[in-house]
Parts: sequence; structure tokens; C-alpha cells
Amino acid sequence: MTSVDETAVDPVCGMTVETNESISRHHEGDDYFFCSQGCAAKFDTDPAGVIAKRAQQNAAHPEQAKNHSCCSNHEHGGSKSANAAVESQPGTIYTCPMHPEIEQVGPGACPICGMDLEPKFASAEDEGDQEQYADMKRRFWGGVALSIPLLILAMGPMVGLDVTKLIPTPYFRWLQFALATPVVFWCGWPLLVRGVKSFQNFNLNMFSLIAVGSLAAFLFSVVVVVAPGLIPEAFYENGVPPLYFEAAAVIITLVLLGQVLELRARQQTGGAIRELMQLAPEIAHRITQSGDEEDIALAEVKHGDRLRIRPGEKVPVDSVVIGGSSTVDESMLTGEPIPVDKSEGDEVTGGTINQSGALEVEATSVGGETVLSRIVQMVADAQRSRAPIQKLVDVVARYFVPAVIVCSIFAFIGWSIWGPEPRLAHAFVAAVAVLIIACPCALGLATPMSVMVGVGRGARDGVLIKNAEVLEVMEKVDTVVVDKTGTLTEGRPEVTWIEPAPDWSREGLLAIAAAVENQSEHPLASAIVRKAKADKIDIQHANQFDAMTGIGVSAQVESRAVLIGSAKLLTDQSIEADQGLIDAANERQAGGATVVFVAVDQQFAGAIGISDPIKESTPAALGTLQDLGLKVIMLTGDAEPTARAVAKELGVDEFHAGVSPQDKHDFVKKLKDQGKSVAMAGDGINDAPALAAADVGIAMGTGTGVAIESAGVTLVGGDLRGIAAAAVLSRKTMSNIRQNLFFAFIYNALGIPIAAGLLYPLFGVLLSPMIAAAAMSFSSVSVIGNALRLKGASLSHS
Repeated sequence: MTSVDETAVDPVCGMTVETNESISRHHEGDDYFFCSQGCAAKFDTDPAGVIAKRAQQNAAHPEQAKNHSCCSNHEHGGSKSANAAVESQPGTIYTCPMHPEIEQVGPGACPICGMDLEPKFASAEDEGDQEQYADMKRRFWGGVALSIPLLILAMGPMVGLDVTKLIPTPYFRWLQFALATPVVFWCGWPLLVRGVKSFQNFNLNMFSLIAVGSLAAFLFSVVVVVAPGLIPEAFYENGVPPLYFEAAAVIITLVLLGQVLELRARQQTGGAIRELMQLAPEIAHRITQSGDEEDIALAEVKHGDRLRIRPGEKVPVDSVVIGGSSTVDESMLTGEPIPVDKSEGDEVTGGTINQSGALEVEATSVGGETVLSRIVQMVADAQRSRAPIQKLVDVVARYFVPAVIVCSIFAFIGWSIWGPEPRLAHAFVAAVAVLIIACPCALGLATPMSVMVGVGRGARDGVLIKNAEVLEVMEKVDTVVVDKTGTLTEGRPEVTWIEPAPDWSREGLLAIAAAVENQSEHPLASAIVRKAKADKIDIQHANQFDAMTGIGVSAQVESRAVLIGSAKLLTDQSIEADQGLIDAANERQAGGATVVFVAVDQQFAGAIGISDPIKESTPAALGTLQDLGLKVIMLTGDAEPTARAVAKELGVDEFHAGVSPQDKHDFVKKLKDQGKSVAMAGDGINDAPALAAADVGIAMGTGTGVAIESAGVTLVGGDLRGIAAAAVLSRKTMSNIRQNLFFAFIYNALGIPIAAGLLYPLFGVLLSPMIAAAAMSFSSVSVIGNALRLKGASLSHS
């Protein structure tokens, strides 16, 4: 808020900016500086509101006033890398995956839903919530170690193992107290804290139920140990008041298991970000003013720097070629396996791979401006936008928790006024019985058990489900978007057509072409060599090999001069070809194939067509998807003739050609904005943003690691028929979850009124806390048994 200081704080997002380079506004005598036009526009809309909100945030959290980073560059349109913005600040901003408006410096729990917060910006060094995961795992195994002997002590008499004969009753009670206390107050401490905060913030959720239920069971048992005389004799079991330490411990331990699984899954989802970031090289070769070469860190590359890229190296940043020529593997962007020729004036993209020649380039986009950085942030944003399946339970809990508490309070008041003596003791027991029977064991197990069994069932058929929410969303999918290369097709070029000139045989043409191409590393050359080997043709040795970038190659084979390349190569060498064969070649090219022409001793010898063949399983798989009522749309970075030929052959409903990774991402978002539920199937790095943006991302198991990490479903065999299996699995799993939720709530619906004393005026029947705990346990057993039925479910479409 000053025009004198060298730095200032953006009042909209809190980012520290340099005043001499920032966008500024003058308001009521003060100057305000902004990191981007986006923040300035928000300030213009409501200056007074922005200033008041920033002042309130700084007063409430003074430590964040200096550490808060800006929102992502993708959102604000600024020029700094999102990663750089985070790394340049002392603290990392964490946000909630379900409530992105929640932000704070450092890890913690969301005050609304209780979920663990995660870093807002992607970082290559971030290995996931390692410390949090390790801590939660320690607490879980500590809970297991103490809960097992506690269960044996408490439940032993039910199976003929009565340890009370060996341990006197007072010591027996104190032993259970000693085992349960660390489980509740050390192992379950993070859960209790979240539960307490949920009441403080009036955002009731699953942790509200956990805290109320476990503490009610524990505190009731403490009363039994410390002051057993308060418990009416009518509720005694075998002459002693009951204990519920094991119920409190088991509740905590089961919930900790869910937290461990959640944190583990979150670490895995971060793998896509880390793998994407590793596509860029760590160093770049910068050419100085004197012409010398120096190695610098990637972060030090600036606009206008001249860089040298050697054969086999990755392009460090988005650049334009100013010297040299080469072929560049751009499959990470386009998904197409055929490299692209690059020469002076052409653009190259950071993360792509230079192949055959050295290039001198000038950096045009660095940091967060590069295509790769934007892909990284798109994947991160799309992953965080997904709502977890547990949200359904939290929504129910929002209404269920107050209802249970109200019932417990009314039960206490009713027994205090109208109950028999001792009234307060009866009132306390009735209130505790209500809370115990409402304990969320079955509710907590309802979704995780079905998901666990459903995921295992899918894995048996090669359908790997990474995220639980996939099973919820896949049920509603009505549109399937598929990439072409590696998804519908094999993903690598193969020889599909050989047409020799009249004086040549098919085998002879392939043999001499393979002899020359055996010296080349070009994918098209590799396809010709593979075909020759598959046909058991001996490949001779070639001499004087020369690659002519963008045109073709030449060599000597047994003293014969061989030329292989494009039609332009024949024209430049004044070599005439048979017109009928040229027409056939043009027809093949119109159908999406790449055709190379062969000449020997300045005479036309024939042509070879190379294309990416369609997988054998693709036609049947697409037919099955359409039978399920799903619309199939093909997106590809390939040229329109190739895309049109493939779409026509397969009968897809719609296709779009020449699309970039950004285009695929935007197309998927457009479909979602139209109200479609979208599944995206792909296998390449270029598919990663669209896979992450889709409601369900489906990766081919034969594809890149980035695609697999970005997707919620991986088809191990790369067979599209797995999409249909995933759809059937999701429908059966969600049906199972709904049944489990019914089991979880029906016991509460029946048990809570009985525990509150509804039957006492009519039949003189009271539901003791022990019976309440038994009913609670039975509901959990019902949920588990129902979920296990998914193990035998069929995933075939009928």
C-alpha cells in the first residue's frame, strides 16, 4: 500500500510483488500493487471489500501476511511460475481438495469437512504427505496393537474365554482402561481434534460422529471404573456394570485405517505431477555473448537466451530454432509416434526430445509460461477439483449428527424428569445408549468396504481403480472420449502396404529398403526394418549413409545407389514413377498412411506405406460401449485425413483432428459444461490434462507413466473392453454402497428411539448400552458381509 517501498503485498491474493514491475491502482490516497490483471480486476470490482478482507486476514493470521503466495499463474495470467511463487516464499500454501477456498500456510485439516489439506501448487520435490502418512500409520498400528488384547478381554466371555476368573474385577476394569486410554487420546487424537473443531465451526461431519461416539463410550466406561455406584443395577451384566472401552478403541482404529488409505491414495495421485516435471531437463546449455557454452540450471533460463540442444537431449524450454536442423520427438504433446522435422524458424517445445542433429534455439517461454508447466498445473487443478465419494456420508452426517445429539439430550431430560430413581443415573445411561448405538462404525465402513472389494474385483479383470470416487462417477458416464494413437491403434508405425515397380519383387524392394533404413534411427525406418525381420529377409550392409533432413536418406548397397524418401525427393532427382502407383500412394496417404518412395540407380523401384494399425480388439470394444448407451468421440493430434479414415472404419459417433493437449483438456471441460458426464481414455503425456479434467480418466496400461498416473482407471492390457467392465463394476459397487448405507442407518432408525426409552412406557423394556453396542456391531457385520458379495460379481455386459 505504498509507492515508495520496492516490494508490496497484493491485497487480493497476498503475494509479494515488486512495485516497479507491478500493475497498480490508486484508491483513497494509497497505491495498491497487483501480481496480475486478474487480481487488479477483482480489486476494481470492490476496492473497499478487498482491503477490509485483507486487513481481517492479516489480523487473524499475522504469520500468513508475509508468507501467503499468490494463486496459480493459470488462474491469474501472471508471468511467474506457480512453483516459483511457492518456492520463493518461506511457507507453502495448503488447500482442501473439496473446499478450495480454504487456504493456510503449512499442512492441517479442513475446518469444513475435516479432510487433510494438500499443497496448492505442484512441486517436483513434493513426495506427498510423507510425514502425515507416517504419523497416521504409527497411530493406526498402535491402535491395532492395543485394541486386539482389549477385544480379547471384553469379548472373551462370549466365546468361553473368561479372563475375569484370572484377574480380579477391579484390576480387570483398570486394565481395559489402561489399554483403551492411549488408543482414544493418542492414536485418535487427530480425529478428536477434528471432531471438536467441527462443533466449534458448526460444520458437522464424519469426525463429529467419531468424536461423539468414541468419547461417549469411553467416558461411560470411565464412570463404571471410577464410580460404578452411579450405574443402576438393572443394567448390570452378571452382577457388574458393563464396559465399552473396546467399542471406543475399535471405532478409533477403524477410522484410522480409512485415514491411512486416504493419505496413501493421495501420495499416488501426486505421481503424475512429479513424473510430468521430470520431463524437463535439470540443466540447459546456454551460449554466451562470446560464443562459449555454459551449463545452467533450468530455473536460470531467461527470455531471449540462446541455448544449444545436442542429439538425444530434451528441449529445456519453449523456443524457436535459430540454427541447425533435426527431427524432434513430440509424442509427449501430440501422441503421434512419428518425429517432426525442425529447422530455422520452427518452434520447439520444452520436454520434447531432440533426435538426429544439434539445434541452436532462442528461449521464448520460460517458467510457468511453458507448455509443459501449463500441462502440470492443469493436471494438478483437475485432480484437486474432484469430490471424494465420502462426501455423500458427510452430507448425511451433517443432518444425522444433530439429530442424534438432540435425541440424546431429550432422552436425558425425559429420564431426569419422569424416570424412576435414581433418575440422573438412568438419564445418563439412556443418553449414552443413544450415542453408542449411533456410533458410526457401519457408516464409516459402508463406502470403504464396498470400494475395497470392488477395486479388488476389477483388478482380477485387469481394470485397476486408483481413486474411490471413480466408482461413484463412472456409473453416471454418458460420453466416452478416446485418443487415437495407442488407444484405438497400436501406437507405433508399421508397414501396411508394399507396392514394387514392375521390375521389382515385393521381397526385393523390402530387402534393399531395410538395408538402407537399418542405418537410421527414424521410427519410419524402424518400421521397415521390423517388417523385413518379421518376413525373415536377410538385411544387407549399406555404406555411405546420408540423412537429408525433411526429404529422405541415401546409401550404397552392393555398389547400387539407393534413395528413400518423399515424392519431393524423386522430383528433385528427376526420377519418374509409374503414375498408377503414384495414384495408389496418394490414396493411401489420403487414408492416413505415410508413403516413402524407393529409387535404385536413379530408377523408380516402388513405394512402401507405413501407418499405425488399429488394435484387433478396438471394433468390438467400441460396439460394446455403444450398446451400453455411451457416445464415443475420438480426439487426436494427427492430421484430419488420418483421423477421418480411422473414424470411418470404426464408426465412432464424432471425431476431432489436430487437437493439442490444451484443446483436449478444453474439449473435455466443454462437454462437462454442457452437462455431460465424461470418461476420457488415452495413453500419452499429451492426454494427461484431459484425463485429469474428465470425470473419469482411463489410461491404457501400455501407455506412458504420466497418463497412467493422471487417470483414475488403468486398463492393464490396453483393451478398450475394460471401459465397459469398469462401467458395470461402478454400477454394481454403487448399488452395494447404497445397500450398505441402508444397513448402517436402519439400525440407528430403529435403535435410537428404543435406546431413548420409547418402549419403556409400553413394555418396561430398556435398551442397555451393551445391547446398543451389540446392535452397532451387528450393523457393521451386515455391511461387511454385503460388501463381500462383490467378489463374485460378473463384469460382462449382457
